[in-house]
Amino acid sequence: MSDLRVVAFDLDDTLAVSKSQIDRRMADLLAHLLAEVDVCIISGGRFEQFETQVLAHLDLTEEQRRRLHLMPTCGTRYYRWQGSAWRQVYAEDLSAEDKARVVEVLTESAKALNLWETKTWGDVIEDRGSQITFSALGQSAPPAEKYGWDPDGTKKQRLRDAVAAKLPDLEVRGGGSTSIDVTRKGVDKAYGMRKLLECLDLKLDNVLFVGDRLDEGGNDYPVKAMGIQCFAVTCWQETADYVEALVDDLVKQRADRA
Repeated sequence: MSDLRVVAFDLDDTLAVSKSQIDRRMADLLAHLLAEVDVCIISGGRFEQFETQVLAHLDLTEEQRRRLHLMPTCGTRYYRWQGSAWRQVYAEDLSAEDKARVVEVLTESAKALNLWETKTWGDVIEDRGSQITFSALGQSAPPAEKYGWDPDGTKKQRLRDAVAAKLPDLEVRGGGSTSIDVTRKGVDKAYGMRKLLECLDLKLDNVLFVGDRLDEGGNDYPVKAMGIQCFAVTCWQETADYVEALVDDLVKQRADRA
């Protein structure tokens, strides 16, 4: 890409193992990338998840922090470094009435499909303000348990379809390996990317997106569908290899321009 300005990433299973901190190698590579271009992280998790998984493990300069854009809950929220702290730029929160309705439908649908598990780790349904998330095994389930629960995605798809039929006025999509996310209609990762383009006055071909769920129906797919160039991965190690090569290329381009 001749005019790359931003590299955007999914978080779980793209930058790190699900709900786990990023590896030291990935942290170093993100810092190197932030020396060349802006970086955006967009994921279904809360801002607090971004803090524990990513921010706490990055060693960044003030300029690098200003180049980092954080979009929790699938782009329904946006944070930037301003002054000495991360400040919220916007939040597309659900109403109290919608939240209550979503929780009821998620609970009833999961039980009707025999997908309401008795052994869980943490909250099964979490209110993230701008997003309600159902996690079949709970928010803190071990990665091995999560990956083994629905390896072909059929359980999650059945639940997603059942919930979407009952909430036609809201956005219902598959999230991580065991999760379903519900937001306001039309608010997904593509919405977040459009807001980022608007805020930074960029075009589609200024952005590259890296994610593990770019297949149709995946929660990264809306970014691909809007026309942003994408690179598909299956794990953080693939992302690290790709970012390492990308940084080398960007450094070479900068040297050639000098």
